[in-house]
Amino acid sequence: MPLPAERQVVSDIPEADAKHIATLACEAFAKDGPSLVVASGRDTISISSSIKQLAPEYVFAVQIQHPRSRLNRFDLVITPRHDYYPLTPEGQKQIPWLLRRLITPRTSPERHVILTVGALHQADSNALKDAASTWHDELAHLLRPLLVVNVGGPTGHCRYGTDLALELTALLLNVIPTCGSIRVSFSRRTPCKVSDIIRKELGNHPKVHIWNGEGPNPHMGHLAFADAFVVTADSVSMLSEACSTGKPVYVIGAEQCTWKFRDFHRSLKNRGVVRPFTGKEDISESWSYSPLNDTEEAAAQVIKPLAERGWRLPA
Repeated sequence: MPLPAERQVVSDIPEADAKHIATLACEAFAKDGPSLVVASGRDTISISSSIKQLAPEYVFAVQIQHPRSRLNRFDLVITPRHDYYPLTPEGQKQIPWLLRRLITPRTSPERHVILTVGALHQADSNALKDAASTWHDELAHLLRPLLVVNVGGPTGHCRYGTDLALELTALLLNVIPTCGSIRVSFSRRTPCKVSDIIRKELGNHPKVHIWNGEGPNPHMGHLAFADAFVVTADSVSMLSEACSTGKPVYVIGAEQCTWKFRDFHRSLKNRGVVRPFTGKEDISESWSYSPLNDTEEAAAQVIKPLAERGWRLPA
């Protein structure tokens, strides 16, 4: 029995109404088969679990990011391995018991928990091919090697400020002679005090282009055309995307991260997919690794239990 790849009526719902979605799943079952409900983030936990509770025979519920407790509310949970860091001996020493109860799953991974290395994202080979076509006129002519610098923003477990901005600009000035071009992008979380320093120190250099935040976001184009990346350590998503390309990824600021973020960086380093950015790199010298493939691997593990129930996704 095939699961519909996309429900037109569900996309017309202005807000996530669990009762409405469950009703649609029940009504469509006879014609279209069961509904695949995929929810991501803490804010969706109550909604997706309610849909599953209201239509248990008509819905296969997948929750992305760990709900912390009561995993039996969902058919599958997909979460990064570092979410379980507080259960490790090192994590138990660092994190107070009461806080561990709030931030970590209560037990070790269960059978229906899919563990990933990093974050799930949409930057697969097809998306990058589309991005290469879309951004060809703007990026294809740039002198190589093209170094893309992705700057995020400090978090509770990766604290930094102008210190990292000053370090980053100094190290980039060291490697500029080995680059053909450099493209710099900031995220919505980047503090002005960080972006202002980078603009001041690098904005007038002929090899450097800093996206001003106007017009289409070049992020996917950068992933497609870059020869190497420098990424600040705070963003699991930006690092996961860059590490899925198979291109060299250099990280700055990892030593300022704590708890599960430090565990995440350790796992990337142990896999050989990232290296610390020291300013001594020759960007023209490439190196390779087995790219992260979390999204595709997680999708394959979703398809397996569906097949065991006699359900399948349309080709």
